[in-house]
Amino acid sequence: MYQKETRSIMVTVRPHYLADQSSPEDGHFVWAYQVRIENCGQETVRLRSRYWQITDANGRVQEVRGPGVVGEQPLLKPGRAFEYTSGTPLNTPSGIMVGTYRMETMAGESFVVDIPAFSLDSPHEAGRVN
Repeated sequence: MYQKETRSIMVTVRPHYLADQSSPEDGHFVWAYQVRIENCGQETVRLRSRYWQITDANGRVQEVRGPGVVGEQPLLKPGRAFEYTSGTPLNTPSGIMVGTYRMETMAGESFVVDIPAFSLDSPHEAGRVN
């Protein structure tokens, strides 16, 4: 589990290697990651967009940007949380992901929330931890 808090927004990530969707002999490795975004603050905020930087074991970087998450722009009232699951494939047996969410207050103020860096490790990468 990986956690990071920015401006009273706690982001927790749990990555899982998906052996049933991976094909190591073909250089295809797949992970799911569960994300929980919790508003620990006093103001209501909306998640407007996401940015991901995905780096494989060879140092190749892929960037992903877009509105919301999983087709939604969730509204987070104080004390509330939003959870979702997504995934990513890589051509290597390990990698790392990190990113940000752009949030907006009801007054229209925009701010960035950090997503903690997390390892994508498979059993096919012996002895290596990102």
